[in-house]
Amino acid sequence: MKFYVEEFGAKADGETKDTEAIQAAIDRCFQEGGGKVILERGTYVSGTLYLKSGVYLEIAPCAVLMASPDIEDYGDDTHHNRYRNETGLDRCFIYAQDAENIGLTGYGEINGNADAFPNGGSIYRPMMIRLLRCKNVRLENLKLYNSAAWTTAFLDSQFIWIKGVNIWNEKKYNGDGLDFDGSSHVWVSDCFMKGTDDNLCLQSSSRAFPVEEIHITNCSFTSTCAAVRIGLKSVGTIRNVVISNCTMKNVYREGIKIECTEGGDITDILIQNIAMYSVRRPVFIILNNRFELEGYGTSVELKEIPAIGTMKRIMISNITAVDGDEMKKINYRFSGDAMGSPKFNGIRVDANDAYPIEEMTLDHIRYQSAGGVKKEEIPAFYPPVVDRLTQPEAESSENYYPDWSRAAFMDIRNVRGLELNRIVLSSEKADEREPYIIENCEVVRQDIKYQE
Repeated sequence: MKFYVEEFGAKADGETKDTEAIQAAIDRCFQEGGGKVILERGTYVSGTLYLKSGVYLEIAPCAVLMASPDIEDYGDDTHHNRYRNETGLDRCFIYAQDAENIGLTGYGEINGNADAFPNGGSIYRPMMIRLLRCKNVRLENLKLYNSAAWTTAFLDSQFIWIKGVNIWNEKKYNGDGLDFDGSSHVWVSDCFMKGTDDNLCLQSSSRAFPVEEIHITNCSFTSTCAAVRIGLKSVGTIRNVVISNCTMKNVYREGIKIECTEGGDITDILIQNIAMYSVRRPVFIILNNRFELEGYGTSVELKEIPAIGTMKRIMISNITAVDGDEMKKINYRFSGDAMGSPKFNGIRVDANDAYPIEEMTLDHIRYQSAGGVKKEEIPAFYPPVVDRLTQPEAESSENYYPDWSRAAFMDIRNVRGLELNRIVLSSEKADEREPYIIENCEVVRQDIKYQE
């Protein structure tokens, strides 16, 4: 069945708030057993909308679903933000809970109206889409522009198909693209993402819902932070992930970032056929433990410093990474927020010496860096990865510290079962650091060529 929101009183004039009309159409569609609710043409201004089982919200090519500029138009019953001390992200524009067979489709636009909200602080900024414990979800062909915070959050959900989506989110902090936490059986393809934070995240903030059976392909990423991040929130399990045939351009921090920091397990990750241009750190992988009670980034479920978890069977192959002009300078997000510099570069893999990463392969990688870093720019002491349970106050290598790289191209430490095949390294300008450092590793194979 099809339900046109104009039949429920929607004006679509860009000024009238159409929340009640759109919600009435969704409710009727649900009551009638499901179907499509269609926004046909014009600009529909709305506060929080609640999707329900069996309902597909379709935004037609000539339609825009615009977020209301008034925070009081957003429900206070959509709370499920899982980052400690980020309560300002609890509200959202489109929400579903315990729903199945739902979707957001069409060739139109959902606009988060980011200019109407602050760029930080304690005032609420609504996420665009949050789905909690949902099943059989489709997000297809839409333009998702200007969210005031994260674009999407898929929480404890399964069987999710995302295809042909254009995400453009560069006006506010927390400009994530696609975030999956506790979700499984996910397919993402043919998407473009540009944002001020991680473009795509796979995270596990509890052991109850493993993140598994993830497929990401044919996507394009641009970010002032990371393109693809696996972990940070890693209380539980992340496994069986395949990422392939993607491009990354102008990424100020990491292209591929894998962080097991909260005591969980990250295993069986396959990443292949990635073309990177001006990506500050093509690969960053760390196995450590952290807990910041008063800081940002820690899972709300984490109550104390965890034991160091496990990371194994990581294979990364067929990568080309070339630095362009953007990597020859310091990169900033908004005003004065430095994200990266030429000395904060390279492929970096690190772990505590008592808890090594296991069975990791880097194969057929060509990396041409900007180079030009002088020895005097690099401090003499490079801290180890510390076990915070035994040395809570010691200086430690962390997720963003040190903010320099001691090797020009590649620094790998504490890996058991390391295989390095067909690695070719070069730089545009001479770099005074060691080309690569392989430290405290059990190396199965090492084939590295450095072209001066």
